[in-house]
Amino acid sequence: MMELTNGTTVQKFILLGLEDGKQKRFFLFIIFTIVYISTLAENTTIIMLVRVDEQLAQLPMYHFLGNFSLLEICYVTTTIPRMLFDLISPQGIISFQACFIQFYIFYSLGSTEDFFLSAMALDRYLAICHPLYYSTVMSPKNCSKLVAGCWMAGILVYAVPIILISKLSFCGSNVLDHFLCDQGLLTLACPPLGNAPLILFSMNIFIILGNLIFVTISYGVIIVTLIKSSNQSSRKKAFSTISIHIMVVTLFYGSVAGLYVAPSGKDQSRAAKIVTVFYTAITPFLNPMIYCLRNSQIKDALGRLLRWMEQWLRKKITV
Repeated sequence: MMELTNGTTVQKFILLGLEDGKQKRFFLFIIFTIVYISTLAENTTIIMLVRVDEQLAQLPMYHFLGNFSLLEICYVTTTIPRMLFDLISPQGIISFQACFIQFYIFYSLGSTEDFFLSAMALDRYLAICHPLYYSTVMSPKNCSKLVAGCWMAGILVYAVPIILISKLSFCGSNVLDHFLCDQGLLTLACPPLGNAPLILFSMNIFIILGNLIFVTISYGVIIVTLIKSSNQSSRKKAFSTISIHIMVVTLFYGSVAGLYVAPSGKDQSRAAKIVTVFYTAITPFLNPMIYCLRNSQIKDALGRLLRWMEQWLRKKITV
């Protein structure tokens, strides 16, 4: 509860959502319901494949991919169900506590995705540039430690700035022109804001830019190494694999960068909503399709799973 200058307290915020108009809201509700269900199904399928397929389970790359898919499920569940609720209930009321919980989880999962993209880039760098040391460095134990480190770093890194922002005083309007609670809450806080905005901005730059530089350097070195390679068959296979990762990285960082180049003025809020929808809903929806359509090992594992399910159903029907 935050004390306002007039002595009242902020108990809720109002999210304006994506669009006005009943027909537009209903259309968006149908679209994002399909996107949400499809995203859950796609990422759950990848998790199942990594867990039950013995060939995939032995490869560190797919251990990262399984956790990445779990992360995507958590990510979309943080934002889309609330968005769908507000589309059919246009009041957009969210409690102070729920707003800051969403704020914290949203940023924590976003930073976790940054760390996982870096871990996957490191995995490909070691596999391609230092194959003799790969099995030792990326042992199952070390791989599990790296996965745990990504989750822990993402969960903890935004704790301090979110706590500082939650302790600010909020005065004036409690209306947020967005469909989720994010750093736009700072525009509703009354001065003095202290160090909270600077700390949040610094964390954003450190995490996003730091991981982006690491990923860019890693894939840059990989590409140079592959160009110099004399083995054309292995080079072609490696290029096919890293092209998948580069597409996912480009989708994520390209959409995040859109927030920082959004137009100013009255169009800024609408542009921010579009970009946020893209990296919170569309990107998690597209990523599994990229991995499945461009990755022969995933397609082979999916084929083995489908054949196993077909045999299992035939046995049940026969019995």
